Amino acid sequence: MRGLTGEGRRTGASAGRGLAAALAALIAIVLAAAPAQGKWLVPMDDRQTDHLKAYGLTYWVLQQGQKAEWLLNYRAGSFLLPGDPAIEREANVRGVALEPMGGAAEAAMRAEIADNNMEAVGLEKPPRIAVYIPPNTPPWDDAVTLALDYAEIPYARVWDEEVLRGELAKYDWLHLHHEDFTGQHGKFYAAYRTFPWYQEEERVQKAMAAKMGFAKVTQLKGAVARTVKDFIGRGGFMFGMCSATDTYDIALAAAGVDIVDAVYDGDPADPQAQRKLDFTQTLAFKDFRLEPDPYLYRFSDIDVTMEADARGSNSFFTLFDFSAKNDPVPTMLVQSHANAVLDFLGQTTGFHRRFIKSGVLVLGEVEGADEVKYLHGQFGRGTFTFLGGHDPEDFQHRVGDPATDLSKVRHSPGYRLILNNVLFPAAEKKKQKT
Repeated sequence: MRGLTGEGRRTGASAGRGLAAALAALIAIVLAAAPAQGKWLVPMDDRQTDHLKAYGLTYWVLQQGQKAEWLLNYRAGSFLLPGDPAIEREANVRGVALEPMGGAAEAAMRAEIADNNMEAVGLEKPPRIAVYIPPNTPPWDDAVTLALDYAEIPYARVWDEEVLRGELAKYDWLHLHHEDFTGQHGKFYAAYRTFPWYQEEERVQKAMAAKMGFAKVTQLKGAVARTVKDFIGRGGFMFGMCSATDTYDIALAAAGVDIVDAVYDGDPADPQAQRKLDFTQTLAFKDFRLEPDPYLYRFSDIDVTMEADARGSNSFFTLFDFSAKNDPVPTMLVQSHANAVLDFLGQTTGFHRRFIKSGVLVLGEVEGADEVKYLHGQFGRGTFTFLGGHDPEDFQHRVGDPATDLSKVRHSPGYRLILNNVLFPAAEKKKQKT
């Protein structure tokens, strides 16, 4: 074999240099696309393209057996994810913004976190989620299921039968749909008793009570409320909105007491019902007075709907600041890119502060008023969180109104509060102290 001529050697060397340059350029492109030190930042400030789907992406990472970090108070509660290329692909599919974070940038971030009211909390396993929701379809939606569906976070549906048969043991986190745990069918009797959907609601509830061996819906709902309380006591996380907040505690206080009118259960309420309430059994509220009139659209004097309605749709509630290092759980629950959140009505819109038990944390309030919107507490080894109102993006969501399209409100701070509750059970157990 003959060797290369001088011209051939020069050509070969030139080709080699060209190949090396092309390889170097390719490496530079790869390095630019992949985060140094294997980390992706999910910003949750105004750089995020879809705040709500960002929670679903983080949940998905946990589902893949990987871990994440929740950077409390850092850029509005951002997430730090592994630098797996599959995460970038998934983020692109979901429309979630990522930022590569190199080693130097991560070190600077952690120094900033150490020096400020911030904390990095590890997220380990995705919580097993259940939503307590009836099998019939009343003419209203549920903000939590809307949020879970939009964020693509999986959940199971449970109702009275599953609860009373012990199936809550399968789950870590339970959301209570807009249920009326007093057994008064939402107190819709005055306005809707002739409507087919209301009559169907009565039929379904009474059939379930009979199936589970109860003479009345009120007795069934009371048993469900107590079973959920046991779930919390054993370490479960419960989140309730709208009427599943105050009616839940009313049902606990009224165990064994007939508090409802004959139009709901066929016989009159106990005339001594108010005196027989046992506030030691409730989670959040005390010393409230029942509203026994079946024609009045409220359950007790806990609720602030009349006051909120009078203020109108331009009113706000504000989120409290907590110590991220000392109180990571309430800090997780208020993570948002907005400190002031537009108020929104519901069957139960919020809670008068004077009825809240000591030891229950206020997470959000209407400034200058005796009105709490958002609260959190512990019972046994678990926690409960109540958020008043029906839909964070619809001030007055009426019966029959169409469901909110979350793709049009993907930066909603109110819906972020819901998803904070979904994700915080994934935090390392050592951080879950209030």
